[in-house]
Amino acid sequence: MDQQTDYVKWFRNSAPYINAHRGKTFVLMIPGEAVADPNFANIVHDIALLNSLGVQMVLTHGARPQIEELVTNSGMESRFHNGMRITDLPELKCVTSAAGNLRAEIESLLSMGIANSPMHGAAIRICSGNFVTAKPIGVLDGVDFRYTGLVRKIDAGAIRDDLQQRNIVLLSPLGYSPTGEIFNLTGEDVAVHAAQALQADKLIIFTGDEGLMDAEGQLIRQCEYRDVNALVAANNNLAYNNSVQAVVNSGSAGIKRCHMISYQQDGALLQELFTRDGAGTLITQEHYEQLHTADIDDVGGILGIIEPLEEKGILLKRSREVLETEINQFKVIERDGMVIACAALYPYPEQSTGEIACVATHADYRGADRAERLLQQLEKDARKMGLKQVFVLTTQTAHWFQEQGYVQCSIDSLPPAKKKLYNLQRNSKVFQKTL
Repeated sequence: MDQQTDYVKWFRNSAPYINAHRGKTFVLMIPGEAVADPNFANIVHDIALLNSLGVQMVLTHGARPQIEELVTNSGMESRFHNGMRITDLPELKCVTSAAGNLRAEIESLLSMGIANSPMHGAAIRICSGNFVTAKPIGVLDGVDFRYTGLVRKIDAGAIRDDLQQRNIVLLSPLGYSPTGEIFNLTGEDVAVHAAQALQADKLIIFTGDEGLMDAEGQLIRQCEYRDVNALVAANNNLAYNNSVQAVVNSGSAGIKRCHMISYQQDGALLQELFTRDGAGTLITQEHYEQLHTADIDDVGGILGIIEPLEEKGILLKRSREVLETEINQFKVIERDGMVIACAALYPYPEQSTGEIACVATHADYRGADRAERLLQQLEKDARKMGLKQVFVLTTQTAHWFQEQGYVQCSIDSLPPAKKKLYNLQRNSKVFQKTL
């Protein structure tokens, strides 16, 4: 019964993500190592599920280990410069063979529909073609890379036509030139350019790790592109940098959201997309509006936001003196030196809970999810403090907090110290969220 209850709860909690992802365009980068991994069949099942939920997908795949195996079996020796393969004509035959075999394998797995399997009734159509125009790398450091190339152009219009027909588009690491030549590309280069050309909502990169790891080997759950640059500069592991460099390139290409997840972990794709904490690393663009802990210089800006709301009775009145003593409890969003949103967290560690208060946005900047961003940051801070839940008291914003996952509860659920200060005349409603 407990497992059934957990499943129902998870399924209900995933509904907002299902609605949010429907009709969106995702580019998935699947390295050759992932296709060879035993978990790849499960990844295919999850891709089929996303397709059934209305997600538009472009799959790009690599072929490094498969190419290397064919080159070795042919009695040739691979040559690299700066981590890039030098592709002569005999090796190009290995590249096209490996890419063709992988494309056929992926297409066959996505075409399965046997009864009593996750693919039953999926009826997925896969589209491949000459969507990628390439150019040669040419000569670098005196080295001629021959048939190793770079993406020159992605036929975004043709890909969109297929996506609108609910087809999955599959791009191999091959590109074609107007002169009829074939070039060996990296799957990461194809993925980044495809995501940029399509203005994709997400680029999802499968890696051998859980995601982006810090210097201590711990998973980084979320960061901004600018943080990745510093990590790349300190990381000399080229095998690791194939994926990480793709993330850096994604940031430069203006891709809004990039995810790194493990191809070895069953269900990582679904967990990353349909749960709050995810399974890997989410990398986002740097906000030109900065969120930071408030200091004494922000008091005037906060007062300018909350005083009109206090006059309307939406917020409790705070004097400048009180605000100055509590300023470190506040987070603010600042734009061009102006505080445009604020919120505060007051912990009650004895009860493993905390109060979120004074969530407010300047009247000229409402309607752009700034309050949600502040709320998410305070919830993250509360988790770092070891708090198990947070609560709010509100008179006029109950529906908004319910939309953020808060559930109404009784006054008796408040910490004793807060309960003593409860204003019966104000009659605020209490909402709580488990972290």
